[in-house]
Amino acid sequence: MRRVVVTGMGGVTALGESWSAIRGAFAEGRTGVRFMEEWNRFTGVNTRLAAPILDFSIEDRYPRKKTRTMGRVSQLAVYATERALEDAGLFGDPAVKSIRTGIAYGSSFGSPDAVLGFYELKKSGVSRHLNATSYIQMMAHTAAVNIGTFFGVTGRFIPTSSACTSGSQGIGYAYESIRWNKADIMIGGGAEELDITDAAVFDTLYATSTRNGEPNRTPRPYDNDRDGLVIGEGAGTFILEEYEHAKARGARIHAEIVGYGCNADGNHVTQPQAETMQGAMRLALEDAGLAPEAIGLVNGHGTATEFGDIAESSATHSVFGPTMPIHSLKGHFGHSLGACGAIEAWLGVEMMREGWFAPTANLEQPDERCAPLDYLMGSPRRVDIDYFMSTNFAFGGINTALIIKRV
Repeated sequence: MRRVVVTGMGGVTALGESWSAIRGAFAEGRTGVRFMEEWNRFTGVNTRLAAPILDFSIEDRYPRKKTRTMGRVSQLAVYATERALEDAGLFGDPAVKSIRTGIAYGSSFGSPDAVLGFYELKKSGVSRHLNATSYIQMMAHTAAVNIGTFFGVTGRFIPTSSACTSGSQGIGYAYESIRWNKADIMIGGGAEELDITDAAVFDTLYATSTRNGEPNRTPRPYDNDRDGLVIGEGAGTFILEEYEHAKARGARIHAEIVGYGCNADGNHVTQPQAETMQGAMRLALEDAGLAPEAIGLVNGHGTATEFGDIAESSATHSVFGPTMPIHSLKGHFGHSLGACGAIEAWLGVEMMREGWFAPTANLEQPDERCAPLDYLMGSPRRVDIDYFMSTNFAFGGINTALIIKRV
């Protein structure tokens, strides 16, 4: 069975696009959440909070001919992938265009603004906004397609559009593709752009935070005083490679993917089930050939929603017991939906390598209905571990768990 290693990592978030910048924010207790004054015109939505990436633009970086099929979600994905390829020493390398290099990448949706032209057409019979690239920007697999065409990738292609597990499924399917000899190199990850429609989805479920006057104190994953999630945006990309292939070209190896589990609740599209969440974690452990005791920390999903936090913590407790350290990064970045699994895996690798883990932002008193775990809160913690598990759970009852090993 082939080993799969991480040779490149790249991302863009509300707190920066480098580990040093993001680590600095973690250490200072800063988050990317802010009050969205521009959302005041949307009177039908209660929340005014989000975690945007400010001043992001690729207009001066790439020629217009290369970007005309890209909405913001694809721009974020392509930029994160460029950074990851550079980190892997593969940017511009002919190997990227080989039939043995593929993509597994996703987002919850395409770019929502591209839908407006179609809406105008249906409503009024004509449209001033439709053009030849409208559908390409809108389609659910737009991020993966634009990465492929931008970098000339011709190998295995797996688009993932599964809401909050899009990024983790991207990495998981990329890992499986290499492990089972379908590829030697895979680009895996996920992206999401911020839009009022994302906030509205959760607002209709009364699942968004409305602590609009205190953006620095919300969201509050696992906390007794949480009142819902905050939407964010970003992108994260892993370059995964077969171990001997990476070794032969002298690549720097950041970490090794050793296990992946994925399943579905099969019960309800918006009510998470602890039993099947637990099942995904156990599938990942089985895939890695590891006992629960081998995992040093869980990088949790932690959206700061009532049912989600309770079900997730219960599942984690069932697998690992009460002493397992756990944190969520969504207090810092908000919920970046299709990007979160990839961003969290990337930063999990960075923290594991350093033996320094950020606390869950805004977590002060864990909800007593959440299962007893060793919640990281207050200040960063020094933890020396060999493996961590990163878990994500999505609408539709899709559950994922990745196990990543230090090298």
